[in-house]
Amino acid sequence: MRIFILNPSLFLLSCLFFSLCYRPTIAAKKSYVVYLGAHSHGPELSAVDLHRVTESHYEFLGSFLHGNDNPEDAIFYSYTRHINGFAAKLDDAVAAEIAKHPKVVSVFLNQGRKLHTTHSWEFLGLERNGRVESNSIWKKARYGEDTIIGNLDTGVWPESKSFSDEGLGPIPSKWKGICENDKDAKFLCNRKLIGARYFNKGYAAAVGPLNSSFDTPRDKDGHGTHTLSTAGGNFVAKASVFGLGKGTAKGGSPKARVAAYKVCWPPVTGNECYDADILAAFDMAIHDGVDVLSVSLGGGPSKFFNDSTAIGSFHAVKHGMVVICSAGNSGPTDSTVSNIAPWQITVGASTMDRDFPSYVVVSNNKRYKGQSLSSKGLPSNKLFPLISAADAKAANASTEVALLCEAGTLDPKKVKGKILVCLRGDNARIDKGQQALLAGAVGMVLANAQENGNELLADPHLLPASHINFTDGADLFRDVNSTKRPVGYLTRATTELGLKPAPIMAAFSSKGPSSVAPEILKPDITAPGVTIIAAYTEAAGPTNEDYDRRRIPFNALSGTSMSCPHVSGIVGLLKTLHPEWSPAAIKSAIMTTASIQDNNKGQILNASSYKATPFSYGAGHIQPNLAMDPGLVYDLTENDYLNFLCALGYNKTQIALFSDKTYRCPEYVSTANFNYPSITVPKLSGSIIVSRTVRNVGSPGTYIARVRNPKGISVSVEPRSLKFLRVGEEKNFKVTIKVRKVRAATKDYVFGDLVWADDKQHQVRSPIVVNPA
Repeated sequence: MRIFILNPSLFLLSCLFFSLCYRPTIAAKKSYVVYLGAHSHGPELSAVDLHRVTESHYEFLGSFLHGNDNPEDAIFYSYTRHINGFAAKLDDAVAAEIAKHPKVVSVFLNQGRKLHTTHSWEFLGLERNGRVESNSIWKKARYGEDTIIGNLDTGVWPESKSFSDEGLGPIPSKWKGICENDKDAKFLCNRKLIGARYFNKGYAAAVGPLNSSFDTPRDKDGHGTHTLSTAGGNFVAKASVFGLGKGTAKGGSPKARVAAYKVCWPPVTGNECYDADILAAFDMAIHDGVDVLSVSLGGGPSKFFNDSTAIGSFHAVKHGMVVICSAGNSGPTDSTVSNIAPWQITVGASTMDRDFPSYVVVSNNKRYKGQSLSSKGLPSNKLFPLISAADAKAANASTEVALLCEAGTLDPKKVKGKILVCLRGDNARIDKGQQALLAGAVGMVLANAQENGNELLADPHLLPASHINFTDGADLFRDVNSTKRPVGYLTRATTELGLKPAPIMAAFSSKGPSSVAPEILKPDITAPGVTIIAAYTEAAGPTNEDYDRRRIPFNALSGTSMSCPHVSGIVGLLKTLHPEWSPAAIKSAIMTTASIQDNNKGQILNASSYKATPFSYGAGHIQPNLAMDPGLVYDLTENDYLNFLCALGYNKTQIALFSDKTYRCPEYVSTANFNYPSITVPKLSGSIIVSRTVRNVGSPGTYIARVRNPKGISVSVEPRSLKFLRVGEEKNFKVTIKVRKVRAATKDYVFGDLVWADDKQHQVRSPIVVNPA
């Protein structure tokens, strides 16, 4: 190595004229959320009170800043109403120092979260006049009349007929919200869509300054309109997607009032909904008077005090609001479920008994049943050449990448005029269709990879297309590769009802066990989330791609984003029927009346045709009519949730700040006795005794315990019967769970259930989930 010695005078000159001297790097500030717990002030706040809270946040932050840093410049959100805290641009060192303060619950980065829709990407309600048949509960609950359903999402398309206020009376007097349309005069609310707000300061802090087009609650993506109309959309006759699935569209609570809270924006590095905005929306939704809040977004599992959705929903539940969240679209891998706080209702996604079949017919008379929502079809009297995408690769592309039909990998000379067969994976399903179209294909067949199994999703491709399963895809690839001149055609999609078996768990639906709190079974429930038809924005095409110039009032989407608002709509009905029930009682009613059977009377299957488990479907598939009369409920209070956090080992000072009441952790508390509607023991060594309390919400009667033992486990209940003489009466019972033989016990989780049954057709069922240590 050669060493050069620089003349000192020359070095100084270079520093002076060319700024080549070393200077310490100044780290860029990051946006953080500083969470201080709950406010102790009362519900009636004046502008002076709110200003005083903000000033206290400035003063608090100012005590940590140095030099010319101004807390008023740093803070971009001050949470002043129910959630106490602020969001600010901070140095890492300052954030770390603030986190040590005894009055601070947590300090965490303002991180981005994702919408839980597949959006025709890798990775809908109109359902045959309500595929989740709940006519009985609809009538008894007056279609959710005057319940207020809020939605944290991408906003709303107010012109949609699903938000018509026809047939509705005055806006409920309890409503305190606004229609934030000062920058978008064409955005109008009414007696149905009674409020809309937008929150983008957290997004701007992460991605940079925004122009005025972001200052509106209008939905330019479609996701928010879809989810909100699924939960509470009004009746719309003759709705369909390109003539498919035609029927009357209506939400779960079609006469509910709805409000949009726009917290999600165009994705940057995959993130679109930021923590600081989510907390601000929760704070305002509580203030506005929302009864039910639907949250179809989430991130990776994280500790409760570092999770904006967990924090916001805790404060909402404290005020009597029911919060329903999507489980995530990271399945079928285990321990991927998100939104795992026990005070949230977490929803997985499954299919329903409706299909949009499009057949792939080849010259040897084989027919492969696929799925499609393509707006175009091929002539039925003409055969077209078939080609594998691997054989249509461009000169500079690898066979593996070309088979996926990725951009720039196909040779138009080989593709033109043919039906192209592509393999699912990596790039978006809808993008594969676009690449086929650009290369000159007349149609596309999308074949599942092995990990996708039998999961089929109907997409609104711009060319005739059909999505087939793995087995059929493998067979078709063999035929195409072994036939000298393979030909065939695609039939136009139709609507098929009464499909069996259904429901089937969606492969994309995230699964348990929870990686943060395995003592709680998550998800809690499953609901329809595959090819759900609901209202859509007319600011974008059905594929949500810039090149798609089509505009339709209803669209079909898939994801736990779609299953979540199904449950939200049903919760709206239950709130109308039973306004005295707590959020935990409503969750219990939904979980203990759910079904684990499909319409073939067999156990619910997964996308690979194996029996699914509670880690996929929670307590089972939702049954609205039974949920309105569950017989017994497992209830929980704010103190129960705080005790649960104590049992998990959370800091006692933090927990005390989490609530606005005086609270101390008990000397002894166990997660096993947390009064949840499911029983989970993640590490069973020998035996354990679990206690539960049920409350009668039905007629007087006697309930008898019935147990289905998990494999290798014995379960006994004491007492075996519970007699209730009046509504509101509570009874305690204990469940002893014991490993039968250590050698015989499996090392994996095993599943059973406990059912309390009376003579009036009440079946109060709780999953039992055990992992023998």
